Amino acid sequence: MNKKLNVLLVCGSGASSSFMAAKMRYAATKKGMEINLTARSEGEISNYIGEVDAIMVGPHLSGDYEALKNRYGEECAIVLMDKEYYGKLDGDRAIEHLMKEMKSFATHS
Repeated sequence: MNKKLNVLLVCGSGASSSFMAAKMRYAATKKGMEINLTARSEGEISNYIGEVDAIMVGPHLSGDYEALKNRYGEECAIVLMDKEYYGKLDGDRAIEHLMKEMKSFATHS
């Protein structure tokens, strides 16, 4: 990875995404990856547009995913986290999913 990746994790209040961000930071460090992960509430997304490469959305916000993708999808990757790895706080699988989505975003933008 050439530059540090900036990622915003969002959930309803920012609490559960904070736990996931911690697990993802640990997983990224183990892999030697430079990723800046910030966890916030859904209502704070607009404050980070232009600063982040990706927004990872908690699975409990799946009903908002398409609207977020339509609103911000030209500016950064919008990734809906899988409820299975999110529920288990599996940072390794979340990082794998993020990287797959970043590759897809790069080829489509």
